[in-house]
Amino acid sequence: MSRIGSFLLVTVIAMATTIGVAFLLYRNELGRLRHAVGQGSLVANLDIGPIEYADSGAGFPLLSVHGAGGGFDVGLVLAADLAGGGFRVIAPSRFGYLRTPVPRDASPAAQGDAHAALLSRLNVPKAVVVGVSAGARSAVELALRHPDKVAALVLIVPALYSPTSPVSINVSLGNRIAFWAVNVGGDFAWWAAETAAPSILIRFLGVRPALVSVAPQAERERVMSFVRSVEPLSLRFPGIKIDSVPELHELPLKEITAPTMVISARDDLFNTLPAAEFASGKITGAKLIVYDTGGHLLVGHAQQVREAIRGFLEGAGVRP
Repeated sequence: MSRIGSFLLVTVIAMATTIGVAFLLYRNELGRLRHAVGQGSLVANLDIGPIEYADSGAGFPLLSVHGAGGGFDVGLVLAADLAGGGFRVIAPSRFGYLRTPVPRDASPAAQGDAHAALLSRLNVPKAVVVGVSAGARSAVELALRHPDKVAALVLIVPALYSPTSPVSINVSLGNRIAFWAVNVGGDFAWWAAETAAPSILIRFLGVRPALVSVAPQAERERVMSFVRSVEPLSLRFPGIKIDSVPELHELPLKEITAPTMVISARDDLFNTLPAAEFASGKITGAKLIVYDTGGHLLVGHAQQVREAIRGFLEGAGVRP
């Protein structure tokens, strides 16, 4: 065999070995993740349909409404991350996420009704409601349609209506790749990008990778935990599809009576600041906090956000 032939054979063997090892790692990780999201939750069979949820901790009830790519597991993490301990956290999987199917009516209004029905099933008369990103839509609907259920409303980087500058995501090459992975519901594509090019997914989640690269180690790990939380992508894909094509329109926000706080960042790559400013301007007495940097995950401000939310809740008469 010639030297060129030998070299090509060795190259092919090395590539096949690398691909084989990568596939085994992926299969093991996917199996672990599927097992993990199958633990720690229950399913409530409500009139609107089955709703998966977690019910954890003790204290004043807090309904944690996750954003796009989430589920009950992400809702639990967000509650701990944003509000800290001392609450009874109720974290539903919204329509299309994990074990919550997509109903005939998957609108934010219907999801708000589902939140209210879940609280009633759990004998929770009133809760703090924290809506993050796309989860802010059904959190607002809950506050409008079932005001008696909401002790206080916290909207974080809310993907809500803005008349001047809508929520959006840029169309960079990296985001087109990430969109492709999402649109095919590709577990392997997301896992491979996370392993080989995590900066693509960090930007896709609304944060400039350069901001993360200079953040403290704990904050970089926090960001990567959100990247990993999207897996298994295929179990969250139906919900992501719903969140990706919202029919956003102006709501009668002036009718919200619950004490409200809204938080966003100027450099959020999803452009939630105009919506945050519009919502806080319409909701009577709403408090608006805006960070100059941090992106959609409020990088570098976790402690400040937690302290601000807890201070706001104490002012609203809610003590963890």
